[in-house]
Amino acid sequence: MTSSLQGPVHKAYLDLVARGALTSDPAQLEATAYFDRVLHDLIATKPKSFLGLRSRHKSVRGLYLVGEVGRGKTMLMDLFFAALPTRHKRRVHFHEFMDEVHAGISAFRKVVRGKNEDADPVEAVTKPILKSGLRVLCLDEFHVHDITNAMLLDRLFEKLFAGGVTLIATSNVVPDQLYKDGLNRQLFLPFIARLKEETEVVELLSSQDYRRLKFAGQQVYAFGADTRATMDKLWLRITGGEPGRPAVVESIGRQIPVPLQSMGAARFNFSDLCEKPLGTRDFVRIAHHFDSLVIDGIPQMDRTKSDAAKRFILLIDSLYDRGVKLAASFEVPLEQLGRDDKTAFEFQRTISRLNEMQSEEYLAKGLRDAVPAEEGA
Repeated sequence: MTSSLQGPVHKAYLDLVARGALTSDPAQLEATAYFDRVLHDLIATKPKSFLGLRSRHKSVRGLYLVGEVGRGKTMLMDLFFAALPTRHKRRVHFHEFMDEVHAGISAFRKVVRGKNEDADPVEAVTKPILKSGLRVLCLDEFHVHDITNAMLLDRLFEKLFAGGVTLIATSNVVPDQLYKDGLNRQLFLPFIARLKEETEVVELLSSQDYRRLKFAGQQVYAFGADTRATMDKLWLRITGGEPGRPAVVESIGRQIPVPLQSMGAARFNFSDLCEKPLGTRDFVRIAHHFDSLVIDGIPQMDRTKSDAAKRFILLIDSLYDRGVKLAASFEVPLEQLGRDDKTAFEFQRTISRLNEMQSEEYLAKGLRDAVPAEEGA
């Protein structure tokens, strides 16, 4: 497809290039046309109202964007999501979405109706989704490695597609390679066929890993009292000069405030994350929403900050397991950071990970496919 269809996504991309937030990439520019095609089709099939009743919309063929890490897939999907002129849309990480589906199935099976032999837990989970009027579901990092998900996906998306939901997905894996060598993979093949029918598979053939480029040669940690200017400069580099805006991350039915987010990165103060009632599940959610984090004002953690120290340990574990890039300012050197006997042993691993996370080797690697963990402290 050529870029002749210069719609809202194409224009938003060129605007970022004009502002210096992005370097124009032919592969990314080409991909905007596919997103604009979906956007055009969605607008053309907008649901109509008749006598006060809203008709069910038609299904529109979606998009499955595949490419290597750091090529800008998530950024392009975010531009598309922002351009969608509807509130009936949702953007979520694939594993988070499936986690919610499994939780819904588990809850249904505990009620009386869910214990009947003819009960359909997939119907029970999809019915409220469709009833909400969801039009577009954007799933980031579509990757299937779990047999439970593999056996569920075909029936789940059969109902979602039949209900008119359009899927937009990003992935590092082409559909034919999903769940490769998985147990009972032949039972998964109908879903691959359905996915290829309901979405247009597009490869993003960019040669540059932009995520890696942002951190190449950078000193990502700053120490001492006067570090704000250093972090501001690094934030502008990570975000391409885009200042950012407040946002929220959804976690188990509640919202975690994000002071600033921009271009796949988020910026927090230490107190925003470690002096609030957050746990492992929340930190995993954050790690799946952003590829880079900037944390300001990490203090020395003595006995008066035991709870904050425990949360900081969980936070770093979550970021490290996911491969999230970290830029941070510390009031004291790393070896002086933990001064609490209650967390001394765990803090040794945290310091080791912090040291590794500033290395060129760590910064050069892509995100890892870490599955959400159970709720922690």
